[in-house]
Amino acid sequence: MLNETLFLQQLKSKNSKEQAFKELVTQYKERLYWHIRNIVKSHDDTDDVLQNTFIKVFKNIDNFKGDSKIYSWMYRIATNEAITHINKNARRLQITNEETQELAINNLQSDVYFEGDEIQLKLQQAIATLPQKQQLVFNMKYFQDIKYKDMSEILETSEGALKASYHIAVKKIESYLTNK
Repeated sequence: MLNETLFLQQLKSKNSKEQAFKELVTQYKERLYWHIRNIVKSHDDTDDVLQNTFIKVFKNIDNFKGDSKIYSWMYRIATNEAITHINKNARRLQITNEETQELAINNLQSDVYFEGDEIQLKLQQAIATLPQKQQLVFNMKYFQDIKYKDMSEILETSEGALKASYHIAVKKIESYLTNK
């Protein structure tokens, strides 16, 4: 991708915004898809959240100040959209966020887009038992190999807190898997 400052100028310019945005979508849609998918679990829900994420990015790019990398900013939007989606589903179904996650995990088995085996399913069940922040940290580190430095920009918290969350999450997952 072009120099980020130049690219940001193109995204904010009326003449080049549309073309630059298409490039942005091409560059990040797959990474954001999997980031969101790890949170909401369902392919269809992921598509909806991804679409909402890009709409928000497009509408708000002029407000982006460049204090972080573009992708960190987009990941933050995607994360917030995914959490909002889970919360809305929980309210709509009148169940807790944890129950919403459980439901999503149970639906994974019938999801034609889920290619995991029994072990992957057990891992997803273990992840679903974690508090939301630990789920996010674990998914971002384990599945996407995002560096703590970048994660701290996305989740707006310290690297130390993230390392601690990841370590605790791993211990809880190991415990869940060995006791099942």
